[in-house]
Amino acid sequence: MDLPGAALRPATSADAAELLVLQRCCWVQEALLNDTLAHPALSETLDEVRESIESWDSWVVRHGPRLIGAVRARTVGDGWEIGRLMVAPDLVGRGLGRFLLAHAEQQAPPEAKQFVLFTGARSERNIALYERAGYRRTEMPFEPTGVFTKAVYLVKPR
Repeated sequence: MDLPGAALRPATSADAAELLVLQRCCWVQEALLNDTLAHPALSETLDEVRESIESWDSWVVRHGPRLIGAVRARTVGDGWEIGRLMVAPDLVGRGLGRFLLAHAEQQAPPEAKQFVLFTGARSERNIALYERAGYRRTEMPFEPTGVFTKAVYLVKPR
């Protein structure tokens, strides 16, 4: 990661408001790429973001006082689901996304057999990042509805 002075730490409820702002900023771009505003990241409330910090393992990156990136993960079946990987748009391309993805993978419990994630079907930059990290597009494990009809499911064996 090419950001001297940036610090990774677990997210807390005190990060929720800034996390919500960063989330909306990042997902507006994704919504435009994928022709849909119907994404939970754009409609979550502050209370829902706080709740997700408690129900997922969540981390944030700060550069000085500024929240510049985040990721979360949780166990789902035999997988470690990684989600809400986000980097401030003005800092994209500096390795922060790769750093956050690798960190989330390293936090997986020993029983997780694979890493799984979703991204927009037209989110070429995201897909390229995940494929370079060893993820492969796989059939959805459920019948896609809503926002998932515009998403791809990627899996990486552990």
